[in-house]
Amino acid sequence: MKPAAMPVAITDYTLVTALGAGRAATLDALLASRSGLALQDFETAALGAWLGVAPGVDDVQLADDLTEYDCRNNRLAELGLRADGFGDAVRAAAQRWGSHRVGVFLGTSTSGILQTEVAYRHRDPATGALPASLHYASTHNTYSVAGYVRAALGLQGPAYVVSTACSSSAKVFAAAARMLAAGVVDAAVVGGVDSLCMTTLYGFKSLELVSTDICRPWDADRNGLSLGEGAAFALLQRDADHPAAWLLGAGESSDGHHMSSPHPEGAGAAAAMRGALAQAGLQPADVDYLNLHGTGTPGNDAAEDKAVSAVFGSTLPCSSTKGFTGHTLGAAGGVEAAICMLALQHGFMPAGLNLRQADPALRSRYLPELRRQALRVVASNSFGFGGSNACLVFGVAA
Repeated sequence: MKPAAMPVAITDYTLVTALGAGRAATLDALLASRSGLALQDFETAALGAWLGVAPGVDDVQLADDLTEYDCRNNRLAELGLRADGFGDAVRAAAQRWGSHRVGVFLGTSTSGILQTEVAYRHRDPATGALPASLHYASTHNTYSVAGYVRAALGLQGPAYVVSTACSSSAKVFAAAARMLAAGVVDAAVVGGVDSLCMTTLYGFKSLELVSTDICRPWDADRNGLSLGEGAAFALLQRDADHPAAWLLGAGESSDGHHMSSPHPEGAGAAAAMRGALAQAGLQPADVDYLNLHGTGTPGNDAAEDKAVSAVFGSTLPCSSTKGFTGHTLGAAGGVEAAICMLALQHGFMPAGLNLRQADPALRSRYLPELRRQALRVVASNSFGFGGSNACLVFGVAA
């Protein structure tokens, strides 16, 4: 497949996180530097941790002909499709191009695992059989969320899910751009959805990565992440008169250093950032702001700082927005892409929340407070387990 032709028009976007549903709720929280994290339990997990739980998910009802998809992850996806009239924007694109010319490329890491976890509580006591009400293929299965979105929007174009841990919903922007360049589609729904589940909560706890304090990216005393959930969608189209933003470049790499720890020098992360700049035809000095992956774990922040310093030096303003939403895992790339587009449209750089004392060993120019400033180019980092790295570069709509 030939390289993606840049730039690509982003004509609409939305997101749902612990900050609320839609752009307005998110913008309000970002401008007020108000976190959506809370010290709370989830389901049967009482970890004594700060979590970013999206409000309203349990109240969502799927259409009668889509009930086989019913699970927390797809209800969260539906909440995202309703936010900001995003679903209507996609349907309008399908009328323009034809439903078979609109693709769906989404990221997730957990999909509907919670549905199966709950089903295991209701196994047949004699045989251990799972209840017949569990529809594995349309809930737990990784493809489930793309299948649901495709069905809910009446689309017939190509669809697939990328599951590369926390880089998943950043990589789909690059995948969709390639599909557009190759002429396979004329428009694409991209983004990601990840909902909380026991596997995520207890899994990260067992890795000793979950902080009992609210996450503090770039802080000298940071000791772990805060988990969250979210859905984010963007609509990419072959041409547009008045796009919300432009996707200027996307860089991807895989350093394969370790299953759960980043390369200590951030080699793969730096390669992804350089790749995104190269595809955008930009120099490091052309970027006005960088949204960091910034999980708040000691090793990840240190490795990312080395990578950022190697590519951009120590003058580029940057921050992590995970103090607002928590780490939304497979949805993080899409969520933070949406935040970057809000920053471009409204002229601000989000605060890096919860910073008490900056780590003197980190050299990046980290922003502890909101900064108002007109922006033309912003970048966003997303790095996943197994050394899967992605960086996206966005530009303001001229």
